[in-house]
Amino acid sequence: MTTGATIWLTGLPSAGKTTIAQELAGRLRQEGHRVEVLDGDEIRTFLTAGLGFSREDRHTNVQRVGFLADLLARNGVKTLVPVIAPYADSREAVRKRHQASGAAYIEVHVATPVEVCSERDVKGLYAKQAAGEISGLTGVDDPYEEPESPDLRIESHTQTVQESAAALHALLTERGLA
Repeated sequence: MTTGATIWLTGLPSAGKTTIAQELAGRLRQEGHRVEVLDGDEIRTFLTAGLGFSREDRHTNVQRVGFLADLLARNGVKTLVPVIAPYADSREAVRKRHQASGAAYIEVHVATPVEVCSERDVKGLYAKQAAGEISGLTGVDDPYEEPESPDLRIESHTQTVQESAAALHALLTERGLA
């Protein structure tokens, strides 16, 4: 049976988490791995609809995604999770769930500066926040607690998507997961 793992990509909105996850997923699939991408936006549409963006709701969202990722990882799936997960205690709870189940867990910090994310503004969130149309934007007027010791830190603003995915693939290979 193929070894599963959860690869959690945390970072600010528009940091490049989903883009890197999709690039890596394609490479892993070409190598014959079973792969799923649990995209934060899709999860909020289908699995955690009804949750808002309070600290409590964000924690609940991360725990639900973490449960699903652990379930998939224990069943031989490389599970890529590009989800902001702004709070360190929420991410740590997910890590502990994986440790308890024996599933591999890798935390990746896509460490793109807020200025770069704001320029990218893939979903227009930074513009809406600046115009006063929304509040509670992670990293702007809502907290984002950067991981203190992630398994890998990717500075997506200094390298290509392919280079970012290759760095993550190298870590997976080093750990016997790719």
